[in-house]
Amino acid sequence: MPIPSEYQRASLDFEKFLLDAREASGLVTTNQVYTMVQGVLQTFRRRLTLPEAIHFAGVLPPVLRSIFVADWDTDEPRRSFGDRVEMTQEVQLLRADHNFAPDTAIRATAVALRKNIDEARLDSVLASLPSAARDFWHP
Repeated sequence: MPIPSEYQRASLDFEKFLLDAREASGLVTTNQVYTMVQGVLQTFRRRLTLPEAIHFAGVLPPVLRSIFVADWDTDEPRRSFGDRVEMTQEVQLLRADHNFAPDTAIRATAVALRKNIDEARLDSVLASLPSAARDFWHP
């Protein structure tokens, strides 16, 4: 069997995602965007059960999927979905001295994600999660 195309083009697809997230966020570099995206994914992950998170990870492209699960402390207490301001502040705490995530970080990541994956598949997965999870990824 040949290597699945999503793995063959994973780096190119990730670079396109980062550029789209950079545009949506107004950040200057893809290094800044990487930290923002990592913070958004970790913030979201902390609010899901393990089965919910694995289900969500399955819809992500390979590199985003690996960022989503990297350095995961599955024993960390689950957090509840708060308001967007509260969750954005959590995003901004990741490597706080080097984090340039704007107040629109979650929205910018959602815009880029929806632009780079099958939205119908994403919405199908989100429909199986709590409504606050759907709201999180609504741009």
